[in-house]
Amino acid sequence: MPSYSPELNPDELLNADLKQRVTKAAPARNKIALTRTAISALHSIQKQPDRVEHYFGQKDVS
Repeated sequence: MPSYSPELNPDELLNADLKQRVTKAAPARNKIALTRTAISALHSIQKQPDRVEHYFGQKDVS
């Protein structure tokens, strides 16, 4: 396996999904607001087991 291959790592797919959700939200004015937005996005992703399963079902990952 290459030394750095984010496309093969399901964690990186989650990070990309989280980053996309957080950047689409209203801009955070402080650290607390950013934390709340990130936690809310993670809770939303957590409630979608099919979406999480999809991270592991990617062609390059599986």
